[in-house]
Amino acid sequence: MRTETNTKSDLTERYSDLYSANIEKIAEASSALINSFRASAIEKFNQLGIPTRKNEAYRYTNLNAFFGHDFHSYFLPDKSDFIKAEEFRCDVASLDTHGIVLLNGFYPVITDKLRKLPGGVWIGSLNEASNQFGNKIEEHYNKYAKSETDGLIHLNTALASDGVFVYVPEGVILKKPIQVVNLVYSDEDIFNQHRNLIIVEKNAEVTLIICDHTLSPQKFLTNTVTEVYVGDNSQFDVIRVQNEHNNAGKLTHTFIHQKKNSYVSSNNITLHGGLVRNSTYHYLGGENAESHSYGLYLADKFQHVDNFVNVDHAYPHCKSNQLFKGVLDDIATGAFNGRIYVAPDAQGTLAYQKNNNILLTDDAKMDTKPQLEIYADDVKCSHGATVGQLDENALFYLQSRGINKREARLMLMFGFAHEVIQNIKVEPLRERMDSLVMQRLKGELSRCASCMVKCG
Repeated sequence: MRTETNTKSDLTERYSDLYSANIEKIAEASSALINSFRASAIEKFNQLGIPTRKNEAYRYTNLNAFFGHDFHSYFLPDKSDFIKAEEFRCDVASLDTHGIVLLNGFYPVITDKLRKLPGGVWIGSLNEASNQFGNKIEEHYNKYAKSETDGLIHLNTALASDGVFVYVPEGVILKKPIQVVNLVYSDEDIFNQHRNLIIVEKNAEVTLIICDHTLSPQKFLTNTVTEVYVGDNSQFDVIRVQNEHNNAGKLTHTFIHQKKNSYVSSNNITLHGGLVRNSTYHYLGGENAESHSYGLYLADKFQHVDNFVNVDHAYPHCKSNQLFKGVLDDIATGAFNGRIYVAPDAQGTLAYQKNNNILLTDDAKMDTKPQLEIYADDVKCSHGATVGQLDENALFYLQSRGINKREARLMLMFGFAHEVIQNIKVEPLRERMDSLVMQRLKGELSRCASCMVKCG
């Protein structure tokens, strides 16, 4: 019988061979700066491999079903690949944003790989930016995405060909959000790598919306790493909406590095997806930094959603808050692993963490693991988790007021979910999320725009 160790070794060798077979082609299309990190990254991946359940952070998530699949690896696109991306229109009609649409991690418009926005803000291709903004990229690229336990982060550094670059100069407040639409479309089963870098200099402010969609029914696997730098006295809000089909696997790793007096809000809304794993790392690297990490996940059928959050309080007088909520139906499974670390010098820390879950069937399963690791004595920290059914007393109360049982259940579930949605500051998006969540809770297909995949 093949052991898990052997499986890990086989998978590691498979993706290491993938690197060896394609590195010449990848390097030829990439900048020297980004290429300079590849060799050490693949060496680190070879040491760590694809995470298994022996890795504590992946204890409740089995990646073998996706990483063991024989994917066509997608490194460089053909022009014909972009037809679907050019046809795409966001269905939130009143959402006024600076938009970027990517297909399988690449830009449809070759002549517009970098775009200058009001105030000197730049958005576009990370690979192109590494040629034009070398000093900025060198200062921040691969500086925050660090891990001694997760080989997928290093695999991304070794293989990623491109991704999103956002640069907000000092003192600039960008009034309209930036919207990144990630489309996955292919006639083959494909494995994608996205690499993103967001730089928000001091006294600046920006909101980023990321929308993940699948446009064809093939089996997909996407491994994304995003690094974010938020300077002194700056504000950064990021909302990620995930709405992919049951054959899609999405793994995101987001590293947010904050300086003093900065404010960050991160919100992951998972509406649909076969396997979703969101890892968010907040580093509070200056006094009075504040971070808020939110998540809402809705799962049914055989779907699995895993949220991992690590908040590192490295300096005094910082504040953090985590709120994650899930509704699981059918035989869906979920996991939450939240950690708060308070360093010895981080006196005056305020840190809160809450994970609440509703299971709609006896077969749905949720694993939750809130953690506190505190080395300072002048702190206020709390954590808590609940896994249970709908409140029968509240259900009875609504029915006693003439509301039928189905509507009463929907009202309770929607109220439960809205506690996370209400933290979305972009009103048109917040209203659309309310609508999509209600559709999802009703069991309707909440597909967006031109998605042709029937997941119901």
